[in-house]
Amino acid sequence: MSDRRIFRWATTSARLLIGTLVAIIAVIAVVTAVSVPWPTVVREPLSLAATPAPAASIVACDGALLSIGRDPTDADALTVAAPQSVISGAAEGGDPREERLYTTDVGPGPLAFVAPPFDDHAVDVAATGAATVAADDLAGFAASACRPPLLDSWLVGGSAATGAADLVLLGNPGSVPATVQLTVYGASGAQTPPGAADLVVAPGTQRVVPLAGIALGEETPIVRVSAVGAPVHASLQTSITRTLTPGGVDQVGPVAQAENTQVIAGVTVTRSGTAAGASEAATVLRMLSPSAAATARVTIASAGGSGSTGEPQEVQLEAGKPLELALDSLSAGSYTVTVDADAPVVAAVWQATGVEEGDDFAWFTPAPEVAVPSLFATPSGPTPSLTVVNPGDDAVAVAVTPLDGGSPFDLTVPASGSIEVRLSARTLYTLDPEAPVRAALSFAGDGALAGVPIWPADVATAEVIVYP
Repeated sequence: MSDRRIFRWATTSARLLIGTLVAIIAVIAVVTAVSVPWPTVVREPLSLAATPAPAASIVACDGALLSIGRDPTDADALTVAAPQSVISGAAEGGDPREERLYTTDVGPGPLAFVAPPFDDHAVDVAATGAATVAADDLAGFAASACRPPLLDSWLVGGSAATGAADLVLLGNPGSVPATVQLTVYGASGAQTPPGAADLVVAPGTQRVVPLAGIALGEETPIVRVSAVGAPVHASLQTSITRTLTPGGVDQVGPVAQAENTQVIAGVTVTRSGTAAGASEAATVLRMLSPSAAATARVTIASAGGSGSTGEPQEVQLEAGKPLELALDSLSAGSYTVTVDADAPVVAAVWQATGVEEGDDFAWFTPAPEVAVPSLFATPSGPTPSLTVVNPGDDAVAVAVTPLDGGSPFDLTVPASGSIEVRLSARTLYTLDPEAPVRAALSFAGDGALAGVPIWPADVATAEVIVYP
């Protein structure tokens, strides 16, 4: 072998050795770089806490009691059966402006009240209306609170069976149109019939939709009201005629949302039938778990005490299908019905003074939690009764103060109990609890029955976080 070949072989071997070493070093470097944490720069995003300027407070009423089909030549025509009398007011510093909506195909409709901010704070405004009618096709007493418009709400009550003439009322007190979809939950589950989709409610108007037109034959309907473009105030006028005798009328306010716990306060049973004291008229609880099967535990407690009346009942709810539970053997008095479920539910209780001529009925809807001073109004009609329910484990002090400066009621509501007091009609009050409570008004008289839950004031402007 020549010296030149030896030199070339040595050079090539050296290159191979160096290349192998470089590859090994590169692999070691990559593995080390992957396994060893690299230095990082963490920078918290810049954020600012801001409180939006308060907006005007708006509440819209249900309006007059309406009758459908009085004109034999136009079965769908609506007429005013009885006007609504409204008591309204605002917290200190407020000066609500009265506006009137226009009811489509009827004329001047329900009132709405707008209270502009005062001293850089939103103003709590309240209004409640009542109406009494005595006609061949409609009779009874109805009371309902004027509520803020909502983008989503539930109507629990009514019927689309024979003898019922129920109406879904959609009011838009805003300045832009609202497009509304009505989802009907019945025996076949959730449905949106053609007449319930893409309903346009013009600003400053109220639109009326016959319940039979979207839920014909449903005996236990529950309606979800979903709006886009602008929130709406939804409610339900429900009535019944047995043979040729009107059996009552009511205006049923919205349930704001489905919750695992629903507390229905002030359910009033007016008559005792048997020697054992069972109520002559039926008491029925209607419930719905919209999206999931659920187990609901139903507890009934007498107003003005603590503890339950009888054993709690457990019922199984099928997703999307309403269920009614008869609450039998209730003696005359006032009750709180609590529904605890393992999924969000909506619920309401139906109660009647009887089933004869001159009787009335009412739908009692859930009372939301009130944790801040909140204004409410009592309308004209039977003497209002206020039921305050304390779901907590400690007694709660509650002040109920007339806005006109009258003597306040200083109440102590026992733990897991309730208390009931009589108030004056056509008066504004402030409910101020030291801890969260639930409360409702009830009205009972000769041929008259109604219930109105008290909603919390919605005047606090929540702080928002802005990321520039």
